[in-house]
Amino acid sequence: MIERVVTVGVETQENFYYFDESMKELENLTQTAQGEVVGTMTQKRPTIDRRTIVGKGKLVELEALVASTDADMVIFNHELTARQTSVIEEMVKVKVIDRVQLILDIFALRAKSKEGQLQVELAQLSYLLPRLSGQGASMSRLGGGIGTRGPGETKLETDRRHIRFKMTQIKQELKEIEKHRERSRKKRQESDTMQVGLIGYTNAGKSTIMNLLTKANTYSEDQLFATLDPLTKKWELPTGTQVTLTDTVGFIQDLPTQLIEAFQSTLEESKAMDFLLHVVDVTSTNRDQQEKTVLELLHELDMDHIPVLTVYNKADLLEGEFVPTLFPNCLVSAKRIEDKERLTQDIMDFLKENLTKYHLLYTPAEMKDFNQLKEATLLESYEYDESLNEYDLIGYAKNVTRWKKGDSEDELEW
Repeated sequence: MIERVVTVGVETQENFYYFDESMKELENLTQTAQGEVVGTMTQKRPTIDRRTIVGKGKLVELEALVASTDADMVIFNHELTARQTSVIEEMVKVKVIDRVQLILDIFALRAKSKEGQLQVELAQLSYLLPRLSGQGASMSRLGGGIGTRGPGETKLETDRRHIRFKMTQIKQELKEIEKHRERSRKKRQESDTMQVGLIGYTNAGKSTIMNLLTKANTYSEDQLFATLDPLTKKWELPTGTQVTLTDTVGFIQDLPTQLIEAFQSTLEESKAMDFLLHVVDVTSTNRDQQEKTVLELLHELDMDHIPVLTVYNKADLLEGEFVPTLFPNCLVSAKRIEDKERLTQDIMDFLKENLTKYHLLYTPAEMKDFNQLKEATLLESYEYDESLNEYDLIGYAKNVTRWKKGDSEDELEW
């Protein structure tokens, strides 16, 4: 069932720079959650009203807008307290939720794996716990719809003690899953395999890039949060190097803290990467803010030390001159198969810049390790010297590896 929604936002001194884009994003989020925006109300204020977000006069206007559009619910572009929700619902007579609930709802809709479902439920319960007292009518009903998926479909009158117990159970289950993930991660790290992670703002095209490079056939649609569960695939470079490519959940402005906390184990996947590909939608009118959001989240997650190549995507839809803002970078369209070769070469050049160069001399007997070397490192060239009866190998490898530095600072030896 498509729900009819009125969106509400207040432009303040803090958010005026990105307010318009944020409201457009709220509309896109609503559509992703299977809602239809039938009306929008905005207001300019120095700060939001502590009691009702918008002022008294605007609240009366909101009541009239809800009635005239026959709306089923109101979604605020600001986080609401239980008291604010209750007061506004009493006035407008329909269900009221905020941006955080909307995002949590989309995550509940998208979660397919057991881990993803548990993480979303934990995030929803974390959001619900401090809001149990003073809830409006919508929070105590059993019905479905936007903002009530996942644990929202159970009785929301459940007391704090039961919710805390449930959260403890979920955390224990997630710990067991994380142990398995940690073992898999350690195995990959110990194997010398280079690990590359795809990050970026939601709907930037990470999954499409993944499909272009690996033929992974992952779900790839023009939707916010199309990918929720992380996926890791092997990718063989033209040199024979074996690389793992991991696609993760997209970032978004004002990502709920409940989600960041609940998805720690998933985010650990990105934190363990050797390199990151930051995918950016080059056609977005709010590109600068989206780039800033991703970089800030990388800093918050202690990931800003990992080398990053910015992949400006959707070049096929680009109009006018392209001016990059992040470096190093490349411009491609994941929809064009001919761009695969260029993107692959750009990634290989980026890897070389951030790996350690080695120069090895192998006897014919030592060449038994050649295939292993070829898979674990980025082999640039190898030649046989008849006069010395040796193979001359030049390539690039990770700093932290079973390869050890030789006498020369930029060379490695077995």
